[in-house]
Amino acid sequence: MPKSLEKTRKKIAKKKGNITALHENSRDSQRLRRAQMRDDKLVKVASLRRKNDQPLIERAAYFQEAIREHDGQPLEMNTIRSLIQVFVHQHDEEFSKLKKERRAGRPASTREDLLRMKIAADEKELENGFYLPDLTDADNVTLLNKWEGAWSYLSTLKWVRIASNGQVQSAKFPPKGES
Repeated sequence: MPKSLEKTRKKIAKKKGNITALHENSRDSQRLRRAQMRDDKLVKVASLRRKNDQPLIERAAYFQEAIREHDGQPLEMNTIRSLIQVFVHQHDEEFSKLKKERRAGRPASTREDLLRMKIAADEKELENGFYLPDLTDADNVTLLNKWEGAWSYLSTLKWVRIASNGQVQSAKFPPKGES
C-alpha cells in the first residue's frame, strides 16, 4: 500500500502542528493533494497489473491441476494438445447456454460478449502458438506442481509456445504482446 500521503502528512504535522488548519491553496495542502494523487495512481496501476496477470495465473493453475491428475509426471505431446483443446473450449458450454437463453432479436448480454471475445482470442492464440508451461520437462513439472499461486514464482518456470501443427518453441515469461 502506498505510504507517500502518510509520510507527507507526518512531515507537515511535524512542521506546522495541526494539519486541519491549512489554507485551501497553501503549499502544504498542495503537497498533500499531490501525495494523495500519487497514492491513487499507484493503487490503480497495481490493480490493473493484477487484472492483466490473472489470465496467466488461471492458465498455470489449470495445467498444474492437469499435472496433479497425472501424478506429477511429464506429459506426452498428444496429452498436452488435448489439454490445450479442453482449455481453449472451456467456455463454449456457457456461451451456448447464454445464446440459447437470449430471446430472438435481443442484443447479446455483456457476459456473452466477453465470452465470445475470450473464445476468439484463445482460438487465435491456438493457431499462432499456445503459451503454456513446458509440461514435457520433468524439472519444470516438479516446479509447477510446487507452485502455490504466486505471480513471482511463475518466472522460475520454463514456458513454451505450441503451434497448432505441434511445433514447440521456447518462450519467455511474461509474454510480450499476446497475438
